[in-house]
Amino acid sequence: MTVHKRLRKFNTRDTYPEQKLDNDLCQVVVANDTVYVRGQVGQDLETSESVGIGDPAAQAERAMANIEQLLSEAGSKLEHLVKLTIYIVDPRYREPVYRTIGRWTRGVYPISTGLVVSALARPEWLVEVDAIAVIPA
Repeated sequence: MTVHKRLRKFNTRDTYPEQKLDNDLCQVVVANDTVYVRGQVGQDLETSESVGIGDPAAQAERAMANIEQLLSEAGSKLEHLVKLTIYIVDPRYREPVYRTIGRWTRGVYPISTGLVVSALARPEWLVEVDAIAVIPA
Protein backbone atom coordinates (compact mmCIF):
# COMPACT_ATOMS: atom_id res chain seq x y z
CA MET A 1 0.00 0.00 0.00
CA THR A 2 1.37 3.40 -0.97
CA VAL A 3 1.36 6.02 1.75
CA HIS A 4 1.95 9.65 0.83
CA LYS A 5 3.28 12.22 3.24
CA ARG A 6 3.23 15.86 2.17
CA LEU A 7 5.62 18.34 3.79
CA ARG A 8 5.55 22.14 3.81
CA LYS A 9 2.10 22.59 2.30
CA PHE A 10 1.21 25.96 0.80
CA ASN A 11 -1.21 27.65 -1.56
CA THR A 12 -0.05 29.62 -4.58
CA ARG A 13 -2.42 32.49 -3.76
CA ASP A 14 -0.08 33.23 -0.84
CA THR A 15 3.25 32.67 -2.59
CA TYR A 16 2.35 34.28 -5.93
CA PRO A 17 -0.32 36.88 -5.01
CA GLU A 18 0.23 38.88 -8.20
CA GLN A 19 -0.61 35.86 -10.39
CA LYS A 20 -4.16 35.19 -9.16
CA LEU A 21 -3.53 31.46 -8.68
CA ASP A 22 -5.20 29.15 -6.17
CA ASN A 23 -3.40 25.79 -6.11
CA ASP A 24 -2.70 23.63 -3.07
CA LEU A 25 0.89 22.37 -3.33
CA CYS A 26 3.74 21.25 -1.10
CA GLN A 27 7.53 21.30 -1.18
CA VAL A 28 7.99 17.54 -0.68
CA VAL A 29 6.02 14.36 -1.23
CA VAL A 30 7.22 11.14 0.37
CA ALA A 31 5.71 8.05 -1.25
CA ASN A 32 6.88 4.84 0.41
CA ASP A 33 10.69 5.23 0.39
CA THR A 34 10.86 7.79 -2.43
CA VAL A 35 11.19 11.54 -1.83
CA TYR A 36 10.07 13.98 -4.52
CA VAL A 37 11.28 17.55 -4.00
CA ARG A 38 9.53 20.43 -5.74
CA GLY A 39 11.73 22.57 -7.98
CA GLN A 40 13.94 24.76 -5.82
CA VAL A 41 15.18 28.20 -6.81
CA GLY A 42 17.14 31.07 -5.31
CA GLN A 43 14.53 31.61 -2.61
CA ASP A 44 14.71 31.38 1.16
CA LEU A 45 12.39 28.58 2.32
CA GLU A 46 11.35 30.43 5.47
CA THR A 47 10.81 33.97 4.16
CA SER A 48 10.14 33.34 0.43
CA GLU A 49 12.65 36.12 -0.29
CA SER A 50 14.54 35.76 -3.57
CA VAL A 51 18.32 35.51 -3.09
CA GLY A 52 21.22 35.68 -5.51
CA ILE A 53 19.38 37.96 -7.92
CA GLY A 54 21.41 38.16 -11.14
CA ASP A 55 23.80 35.39 -10.02
CA PRO A 56 23.01 31.89 -11.34
CA ALA A 57 25.68 30.23 -9.17
CA ALA A 58 24.30 31.84 -6.01
CA GLN A 59 20.79 30.75 -6.98
CA ALA A 60 22.00 27.19 -7.61
CA GLU A 61 23.73 27.27 -4.21
CA ARG A 62 20.46 28.25 -2.50
CA ALA A 63 18.46 25.68 -4.49
CA MET A 64 20.82 22.90 -3.39
CA ALA A 65 20.81 24.11 0.23
CA ASN A 66 17.01 24.01 0.11
CA ILE A 67 17.07 20.50 -1.36
CA GLU A 68 19.44 19.35 1.38
CA GLN A 69 17.16 20.84 4.06
CA LEU A 70 13.97 19.38 2.54
CA LEU A 71 15.53 15.94 2.13
CA SER A 72 16.56 16.03 5.78
CA GLU A 73 13.03 16.97 6.84
CA ALA A 74 11.77 13.98 4.82
CA GLY A 75 14.26 11.55 6.39
CA SER A 76 16.75 11.42 3.53
CA LYS A 77 20.09 13.02 2.62
CA LEU A 78 21.89 14.33 -0.44
CA GLU A 79 23.83 11.07 -0.59
CA HIS A 80 20.52 9.34 -1.38
CA LEU A 81 19.75 11.50 -4.44
CA VAL A 82 18.60 9.51 -7.45
CA LYS A 83 17.76 12.19 -10.02
CA LEU A 84 18.09 15.92 -10.52
CA THR A 85 16.38 18.02 -13.15
CA ILE A 86 18.09 21.34 -13.74
CA TYR A 87 16.39 24.21 -15.54
CA ILE A 88 18.33 27.30 -16.62
CA VAL A 89 17.08 30.31 -18.55
CA ASP A 90 20.30 30.89 -20.48
CA PRO A 91 22.77 28.29 -21.80
CA ARG A 92 25.65 30.50 -20.61
CA TYR A 93 24.61 29.69 -17.04
CA ARG A 94 25.35 25.99 -17.49
CA GLU A 95 28.96 26.09 -16.27
CA PRO A 96 28.46 28.12 -13.07
CA VAL A 97 25.27 26.24 -12.19
CA TYR A 98 26.65 22.76 -12.86
CA ARG A 99 29.90 23.59 -11.08
CA THR A 100 27.90 24.60 -8.01
CA ILE A 101 25.65 21.54 -8.13
CA GLY A 102 28.70 19.35 -8.68
CA ARG A 103 30.15 20.47 -5.34
CA TRP A 104 26.93 19.43 -3.58
CA THR A 105 26.78 16.04 -5.33
CA ARG A 106 30.46 15.01 -5.31
CA GLY A 107 30.61 11.24 -4.84
CA VAL A 108 26.82 10.81 -5.10
CA TYR A 109 26.47 10.14 -8.87
CA PRO A 110 22.78 10.94 -9.40
CA ILE A 111 21.37 10.95 -12.90
CA SER A 112 20.41 14.39 -14.15
CA THR A 113 18.59 16.11 -16.94
CA GLY A 114 19.39 19.68 -17.93
CA LEU A 115 17.02 21.95 -19.79
CA VAL A 116 17.22 25.47 -21.11
CA VAL A 117 13.82 27.13 -20.73
CA SER A 118 12.53 30.54 -21.76
CA ALA A 119 11.56 31.58 -18.23
CA LEU A 120 10.78 30.42 -14.71
CA ALA A 121 7.87 31.46 -12.44
CA ARG A 122 9.50 34.76 -11.44
CA PRO A 123 11.66 36.86 -13.75
CA GLU A 124 14.54 37.09 -11.24
CA TRP A 125 14.91 33.31 -11.06
CA LEU A 126 17.64 32.00 -13.36
CA VAL A 127 17.87 28.37 -12.26
CA GLU A 128 15.53 25.77 -10.79
CA VAL A 129 16.44 22.29 -9.56
CA ASP A 130 14.07 19.50 -8.64
CA ALA A 131 15.13 16.26 -7.05
CA ILE A 132 14.16 12.68 -6.39
CA ALA A 133 15.82 10.73 -3.61
CA VAL A 134 15.19 7.63 -1.54
CA ILE A 135 14.95 7.04 2.18
CA PRO A 136 17.39 4.25 3.03
CA ALA A 137 16.06 1.11 4.69
